[in-house]
Amino acid sequence: MSRFSAPIAEQIWDMKYRLKQADGTPVDQTVEDSWRRIARALAAPEADPAAWEEKFYAALEDFRFLPAGRITAGAGTGRNVTLFNCFVMGTIPDSMAGIFDMLKEAALTMQQGGGIGYDFSTIRPKGASVLGVAADASGPLSFMDVWDAMCRTIMSAGSRRGAMMATMRCDHPDIEAFITAKQDAARLRMFNLSVLVTDAFMEAVKADGPWELQFDGKVYHTVQARDLWNKIMRATYDYAEPGVIFIDRINQMNNLRYCEEIAATNPCGEQPLPPYGACLLGSINLARLVRDPFESIADLDEAELDDLVATAVRMMDNVVEASRFALPQQEQEATDKRRIGLGVTGLADALLMVGLRYGSDEAARQTERWLHRIARAAYLASVQLAKEKGAFPLFDAEKYLASGALAHMDEDVRAAIADHGIRNALLTSIAPTGTISLYAGNVSSGIEPVFAYAYTRKVLQKDGSRTEEEVVDYAVRLWREKFGETELPDYFVNAQTLAPMDHVKMQAAAQKWVDSSISKTINCPEDISFDAFKDVYLQAYETGCKGCTTYRPNDVTGSVLSVVEEKPEHATAEHVPVDDGTHPVPPADVVYIADPLDRPQALEGNTYKLKWPDSEHAIYITINDIVIGGRRRPFEVFINSKNMEHFAWTVALTRMISAVFRRGGDVSFVVEELKAVFDPRGGAWMQGKYIPSILAAIGGVIERHMIAIGFIDGEGMGLKSDPHLEAMTAGEPRRGRACPSCGAYEMRMVEGCMTCMSCGYSKCS
Repeated sequence: MSRFSAPIAEQIWDMKYRLKQADGTPVDQTVEDSWRRIARALAAPEADPAAWEEKFYAALEDFRFLPAGRITAGAGTGRNVTLFNCFVMGTIPDSMAGIFDMLKEAALTMQQGGGIGYDFSTIRPKGASVLGVAADASGPLSFMDVWDAMCRTIMSAGSRRGAMMATMRCDHPDIEAFITAKQDAARLRMFNLSVLVTDAFMEAVKADGPWELQFDGKVYHTVQARDLWNKIMRATYDYAEPGVIFIDRINQMNNLRYCEEIAATNPCGEQPLPPYGACLLGSINLARLVRDPFESIADLDEAELDDLVATAVRMMDNVVEASRFALPQQEQEATDKRRIGLGVTGLADALLMVGLRYGSDEAARQTERWLHRIARAAYLASVQLAKEKGAFPLFDAEKYLASGALAHMDEDVRAAIADHGIRNALLTSIAPTGTISLYAGNVSSGIEPVFAYAYTRKVLQKDGSRTEEEVVDYAVRLWREKFGETELPDYFVNAQTLAPMDHVKMQAAAQKWVDSSISKTINCPEDISFDAFKDVYLQAYETGCKGCTTYRPNDVTGSVLSVVEEKPEHATAEHVPVDDGTHPVPPADVVYIADPLDRPQALEGNTYKLKWPDSEHAIYITINDIVIGGRRRPFEVFINSKNMEHFAWTVALTRMISAVFRRGGDVSFVVEELKAVFDPRGGAWMQGKYIPSILAAIGGVIERHMIAIGFIDGEGMGLKSDPHLEAMTAGEPRRGRACPSCGAYEMRMVEGCMTCMSCGYSKCS
């Protein structure tokens, strides 16, 4: 009998976590085989591997403990991959040689499957003098473009999308350009952006005081702090980026503040890390630990929780030995500090099962109690490991116990640490769990509220037919099994109806007992006022959060799942092909066919006027789309200009591109090929960015169009106003961004990460 409670869970396992041979033949015949593989690999470092293998298997069984995707997919496979999800890379030197050394390290790390975070504040601002070469610096954003291109290249060679976080201090002279960088829909698509906000800046914002933008002791500009804050808020209000990281609080509350300085986080923000720090994640599934759900005596089994946490800590500690690392510095950092990030998933479902409304004062208190219990059990388990195997090498009892995060820890735990040391420097973190939550039976993700209690997805079967299946939230499924199709109680709130401040309350309650940080998205209604939106961030700061990420659906960011009018608790979504075990899932509604698509009588499209700086006449680029299965994809291209010098190659180019488009499949490579063309006569500067040729400029126009229609993933759906580019548009209105895995228009922000509610694809997993 299958352990999976829903078809989508089994499909996620098959696509992402099931071990298969190179030809696609399954090695793991069942999910029990996967659990056994993981348990055996993580028990190998133990003195008695067989005994611990059984203990670890029991923790994995029934999805009670969920190691992060890297561990679940990679442990015990023998593959040369890292089991750590993400890294913060080394400090970027302010020199050309140093910058490109860091780029090489980033490429090697991403090649092994690790996401990366970087602080770009260490690069001198645009326009600063470069001694010895009689030139001005191009600034950190120009190098971020290089990183972005590297990430796209690494991604094109494999199946996993690259994930990167870029941070910049709020006092860097280029901070205003950083804030608005991703308002260009085609720029920095591989990055999440966050501003490092200091306590001094927040005080200046409150006082409406001046704020100096400086680098290396030199003040470049002075602005009003409140004006800069409003600029951050306006960009986030309109574009969902940048996020905000309260960096002083992170460093003050860091257990290791005596031996490290943090200036960046992993791509989703739940792990603030020092240079070369590694992010090792796992989650306790709280929804599986509730006894007598929906009854008056419903409660979480705290004894089972304590035992499960202790086992999980031991398993995660062993990952340090079991994992491989791209760089020796990463391995040294991991072994010196042995930090882990044990978190939770299914919190919202667990609260529902004990009769509490997510966002209520009592739910916040219960969340704090559960997280306190987890923290206490985790620290005591790590002390026990220290007694058995030794404390982490950089442990200093006096300095460690003086850290801010341990000030409110239970006295018996502090005494145990003083007497025996501790194995893991930091232990708790709450990560995005979108995919593993689906794999575990569609439990609520991380500490997020339930987004939709049920939705339907269309699945393409092997015979070409389509079937519909309902994807039901774990707690709702249990309710139906117990009470039938009765109306859900009032306390079954979801993200559609939850007030933003309720989100903040829950994040703050959890943060009290999380020694790292939390990845969470505060969903805001589209009609929230700008002033109310800003208050969300101020409330997050005042209540002790370490960062804040929001998502407000609009024409730029795209909409989220729509709610069915007949059943307000249900939502609908569409889905296209899923992995059948022999063929990979094609991205962005890819249709593999032998014959070209037939051309309808009429097509809708856009015409763009491109002004190349060195050409007297503009180039007009028309891109027409075809709609297949309710989704738009590019079908043909026409290029026209009065300049007859370009006539032959433009005709040839349009015929070739149109022929490729009409064959179907993933045609996004056309963009990359065009953008890589360099003209030996030189390119041109457009909008502060060097474009190496007219062909590259045309590639950029096609890329923007693909993003705008949702064919490829982009961080903003609008076409940026550009003096070199005018768009004359006709056609259907944009519906938000499409999922790059299944093509459904169901991408939404979950825990700081764009996630597809149809197939479970996550940008960060």
